[in-house]
Amino acid sequence: MHIGTPLSPSATRVMLLGAGELGKEVIIALQRLGVEVVAVDRYDGAPGQQVAHHAQTIDMTDGNVLARLVDSEKPDIIVPEIEAIATETLLELERAGVCRVAPTARAVNLTMNREGIRRLAAEKLGLPTSRHAFADDFEQLRAAVDGPDGIGYPCVIKPVMSSSGKGQSRVDGADGLRAAWDHAQVGGRVNKGRVIVEGFIDFDYEITLLTVRALAADGHVETHFCAPIGHRQVHGDYVESWQPQPMSATALARARDMAARVTGNLGGLGLFGVECFVKGDQVWFSEVSPRPHDTGLVTLVSQRQNEFELHARAILGLPVDTSLRNPGASAVIYGGADGLPVRYEGIDEALRVPGSELRLFGKPIAFARRRMGVALAEADDIEQARARAREAARRVRPVIG
Repeated sequence: MHIGTPLSPSATRVMLLGAGELGKEVIIALQRLGVEVVAVDRYDGAPGQQVAHHAQTIDMTDGNVLARLVDSEKPDIIVPEIEAIATETLLELERAGVCRVAPTARAVNLTMNREGIRRLAAEKLGLPTSRHAFADDFEQLRAAVDGPDGIGYPCVIKPVMSSSGKGQSRVDGADGLRAAWDHAQVGGRVNKGRVIVEGFIDFDYEITLLTVRALAADGHVETHFCAPIGHRQVHGDYVESWQPQPMSATALARARDMAARVTGNLGGLGLFGVECFVKGDQVWFSEVSPRPHDTGLVTLVSQRQNEFELHARAILGLPVDTSLRNPGASAVIYGGADGLPVRYEGIDEALRVPGSELRLFGKPIAFARRRMGVALAEADDIEQARARAREAARRVRPVIG
C-alpha cells in the first residue's frame, strides 16, 4: 500500500460520485491522507466540489457520459456517494479492470435500488424484515395493500430509488393511497415508477449500525462496528441523531449479526450504514447503504475516528478505530425558505452552547426543507447532548437574499 502526492504523476486519485455534505466530509478525510480527489455532482458548486482538487458536473445516470469522464480522469478508486448513478456502467468498468469501485460495484448496484437489497436480505439471507411488496402502477399498489392477502394499514410506501426519506409516506387508510403513490413518483432519484410498500412494524426505536470492512495487519478483511446510533425522522427524513443508542445486549448482538451477514455478502472495503428497527430484543433489517450515512454525522463529535475517516481509511486499506469517545448528538438545520443567495445569522449564539459545533454545508440554493447544515454537541449523556444540539440548531437562522 502506498499513497502518492496530489497533483503529481505519483498521485493516488479517488473520484467521488456525489459531492453533497457527506461526500464533502469524505473528501476532506481523503485529502488529509494525501489523496487527490475529483468531486463529481449533477450541479455546479456542490459542497464537495468546493473543497476537492478537481470538480466535474455531469448527469451521473448517463452511462456513456460517466464512462467518458472516468476515461478522462483515470481514477484509481471510484467512491459512489449517492444512489442516482449508472451502476451498470460501474459494473462494466470494474469487470474491465479500469478502476476499483468502493466498496464494490455489485454492492453499489444492489443497494441503489430498495428492491435488490430487500430481496437479498429477506430471500437469500433470511433476515427478518417487514412484510413487503413491489408495485409498478397504482392498481398493483392497491392490490398489494388491500388485496385478500394484502399488507393492510398502516403501511409505508417508498420509491425503490430515493434517499433521505424523499418520496416516502405513511398511509393509515385507503383514502391516502393515491397521494402516497403520486408522492413516490416525484420523490424518487430516478423515476422508474416502481415502489415498495412495507407493513408497519411496531418498533421502539430505529438504529443505524455503522459497519466497517477493513484490512487487518495480515491482509484479511475484518468487520468492525461503531456504537449504535439512534435517530428521529419526520416524513422519512432524519432530523436528529444520537450516539450511543441504549439497547439490550441481545438486540445489539442480533443487529451486529445481521449487519455482518449483509455487508459480508456485499463484500469489498469501506463503511456501510445498516438500518434496523428494534423492539425489546427483537430486531428487523430495514436498509443498508454502502457509504457514510446522514445519521452518522453525529460521529464528527462522538467517535475517535468519524464515519468519513473510517470510510476513507477502509477503502485505502488502512487501519480503523471505531471506538466511542463520548456521547454526542446532531440536529438538522433547514433552509426555512426557498431562494438564494443564502447567509446565516446566529452562528455566534449557536457556538456558545456548551460542547457544540456546526457544519454549514455550503449549498448554493436553499429550500424550506433542504438540509443546509447540522448542529453537533457532545456531553456526559445522550439526553444532554440532544438538548444541546437542538438548541444550537435553533439559534442558526438561514436568511435568503
